[in-house]
Amino acid sequence: MAAPAVKILSWGTHVPERVVTNDELSLSLDTSDEWISSRSGIRERRIADDGEAASDLGAAAAKKALDAAGLGPAQLDLIIVASLSHDAPFPATASYLAGRIGADGVPAFDVSAACTGFIYALAAGRAFVAAGQATRVLVVGAEVVSRMIDWSDRSTAVLFGDGAGALVLGPAAAGEEGIIGFDLGNEPSGTELLKLPAGGSRLPARPETVAGRQHYLKMNGREVFRFATRVVAASAQRVLAKYDYDVSDVDLFVPHQANIRIIDAAARKLGLPPERIFTNLDRYGNTSCASIPICLDEAAAAGRLERGSLVLMTGFGAGLSWGSCLARW
Repeated sequence: MAAPAVKILSWGTHVPERVVTNDELSLSLDTSDEWISSRSGIRERRIADDGEAASDLGAAAAKKALDAAGLGPAQLDLIIVASLSHDAPFPATASYLAGRIGADGVPAFDVSAACTGFIYALAAGRAFVAAGQATRVLVVGAEVVSRMIDWSDRSTAVLFGDGAGALVLGPAAAGEEGIIGFDLGNEPSGTELLKLPAGGSRLPARPETVAGRQHYLKMNGREVFRFATRVVAASAQRVLAKYDYDVSDVDLFVPHQANIRIIDAAARKLGLPPERIFTNLDRYGNTSCASIPICLDEAAAAGRLERGSLVLMTGFGAGLSWGSCLARW
């Protein structure tokens, strides 16, 4: 028996007020707007205030999504938060977020799959509804990656930004497709290519890890780029084939916003024209788990996602992980 259809009921986003341009970064780094934008497509990013954590941004996005759905926090059955910049190693950032929106008693947990995390969280939320274990699920991608960046490291400091996006999932009406399906995967041979080295059980925080700057994000940019340019198009093609769709059926492709050259490479391989691809990388940089839901919100507001649109989302990140989702808006 086929699982009941699950759809996206509502959405909401929140980004910090502070805008940091490439020109501002060039005052402290050996870089320039031309160098950054030509290599990444990024021109500015949002940076959270000192007192803001991932759950704060996520709670603001969640409240907008709940308001749009006409729901109160007590009507939720589950909260799932995807993040790589958790408020703390534990408890779950989802627990902090639940408290900030007043969702007392609602089960809440985190998904940790780096920049692919939102797609994994979406798959988990959909599974809970399809299995009859929940009726209303809040899925949030929330990041304050700026706290994990070595601002003296040009290779990573110019790439990331902060933000949050949220979706509310629920059962689809009879005859509605909703979320169609997923392609998920991971290549553990690449775990050393993108990571936060210290602070866990393998390399606990010690004076020498702090002195060695091991509590900042480290990335082999060249190898991660090679992985991404290969896996984004391949995952997108697999999820389309799995559910008997063609690239020509896709109304809008929403890839993880990491690098414009990765997005362009995927578009060429898929044969998608620019008008069927959504990007906002130039204004936000890489917001990790928040990038896809922020794109969805802006695409809907711009009229590029309408009821019945077929949307293809693809994420990738540390792990090395990837995930694609095909959904009817």
